[in-house]
Amino acid sequence: MRVSVIGGSSIGPETARVAEALGGRLAERGHVVVCGGLGGVMEAVCRGARDAGGETIGILPTDRLADANPHVTTPIATGLGHARNALVVMNGDAAVAVDGGSGTLSEIGLALAQGRAVAGLDTHEVDGVEAVDTPAAAVEFVENAVANGS
Repeated sequence: MRVSVIGGSSIGPETARVAEALGGRLAERGHVVVCGGLGGVMEAVCRGARDAGGETIGILPTDRLADANPHVTTPIATGLGHARNALVVMNGDAAVAVDGGSGTLSEIGLALAQGRAVAGLDTHEVDGVEAVDTPAAAVEFVENAVANGS
């Protein structure tokens, strides 16, 4: 399945490690990572997925494919700015939020409005988001939710 990973564009080393581990776990389980294609959580999750041999899709806010982080295998230029957030979550079967600010919060809301299951790793506390403690727990949650039609 495709899993949208949403999160902060400016992160510290611990959050980067978490996002990278999440990307690796998703790739190991055969899932494609969908993200916003830039830095922070997006770059770390893509790096983890690529290091594990996985595929990554970056839905960029800009109109330049070259703006994608170096770990995106399929960049999609939109020129839509933050409006591309809807495309990020609509192209995943479920979502995992890692850290994040207002952009992440908007993506969480959009994912929930589209009926997507959302796992949260140290992110906003929002009704409908399943708070989890580890990347493995996040992957397990979204896999079960999609398998059960939640």
